[in-house]
Amino acid sequence: MTDPAVATPAAPSRPTPVPVRRLPRFGFHTHTERLNGRFAMLGFIALLAVEWKLGHGLLIWP
Repeated sequence: MTDPAVATPAAPSRPTPVPVRRLPRFGFHTHTERLNGRFAMLGFIALLAVEWKLGHGLLIWP
């Protein structure tokens, strides 16, 4: 007979899935291009705000 106080661990019903690694992505992709575009828009708006505050453009020919 087996002792009811000593429990044996139950076997899992199915094996654990092994995660699949994705290869690194380089080059032009939609998410990176969208992020770059958003940063460019923010930079352009910041440039316009600085030029408006100074009263003249940042690139002044001598």
